[in-house]
Amino acid sequence: MELKICHLYPDVLNLYGDTGNILCMRQRLSWRGIDSGVTRVCVGETLDLSDCDLLLIGGGQDFEQEVLLPDLCSGKAETLRSAIEDGICVLAICGGYQMLGQYYETWQGLRCDFVGALDLYTVGSQQRMIGNTVYRFRNTDGSESSIVGFENHSGKTWLAEGVEPLARVEVGFGNNGEDGTEGVHYRNVFGTYSHGPLLPKNPVFCDLLLRTALERRYGKADLIPLDDSAEQEAHDAMLRRLRKA
Repeated sequence: MELKICHLYPDVLNLYGDTGNILCMRQRLSWRGIDSGVTRVCVGETLDLSDCDLLLIGGGQDFEQEVLLPDLCSGKAETLRSAIEDGICVLAICGGYQMLGQYYETWQGLRCDFVGALDLYTVGSQQRMIGNTVYRFRNTDGSESSIVGFENHSGKTWLAEGVEPLARVEVGFGNNGEDGTEGVHYRNVFGTYSHGPLLPKNPVFCDLLLRTALERRYGKADLIPLDDSAEQEAHDAMLRRLRKA
């Protein structure tokens, strides 16, 4: 059993150590005896997701997103839309999450059309939404878990009617600081504003991604339970700290 991971724009979108998410996923797979490989696709390189199980798109600043627009329009946007509809598992963070939407409009009124794979859009504001976060998300078995993270964005993201958020905000701003939503969950796409990196201190959410990707390829994926006592203590310590604030 092997999981093939693609890291899109690691040379540009790696704000707050988002590459650490790949290190975390690979280590948790290795502990279970599951092989993994990573393909890095940078600006100017061809994006082929036909043999990919899991795609990571990290976060970046507004300027970096604008720089990537010509490269996205060179064929990558169509590839992303097709792969997402085909069910590829995606973790998209902050700028990478925004990029999968319809467009980004800066607070000065400049509109940047993006990939259009997700029915959402982002509008820039002068307010910066920054700080540690706690979000509540629903597991595949119906139970609820918390995600602790860190956000830093001025863009306010709005989901179209009928589009499901990834989670609900307990502490922080989430998508826009107004409607209590955080991120998006569409097919096998998980979009979020959580940096950090996100996965090392959220092992339950990490395993959800791995299971989703493995089940798409193999039909079934029974992940051996790991000793997550250290990871869970880091998670719970942040939870206790933020809930007291």
